[in-house]
Amino acid sequence: MRNKAISSGVWSYVEPANLTPTWVHFDKRMSPPACSGGGYPLVRNGSRGNYVLILQDGLNNLGYRTGGLDGIFGANTTNSVMAYQKYKGLSADGIVGCNTWTALMRDVVGRGRTSTTID
Repeated sequence: MRNKAISSGVWSYVEPANLTPTWVHFDKRMSPPACSGGGYPLVRNGSRGNYVLILQDGLNNLGYRTGGLDGIFGANTTNSVMAYQKYKGLSADGIVGCNTWTALMRDVVGRGRTSTTID
């Protein structure tokens, strides 16, 4: 998994195996946060990275198919976001800001693993 994380080019940091031999830690921070109080950043078509992966995993968990997890906010992810936003009564603009993140995280917390979860 570590080699896949490194070769994907999605993460700017993958912790070395000697520091975490049994799991992979990776991160790429984006800012500013979508909500004034902090949290995830605004993401939209063209965004890339681990926050898009979090978004895709959440949408897939709820049945909105993004075409898998690739960390790239493309057409499939945009369509899934818009369908989710419409379902939740949010502005269906395909942009994941504070209201969409808040609703999505509220809906997925406690649902458990999905078939797209990365180990």
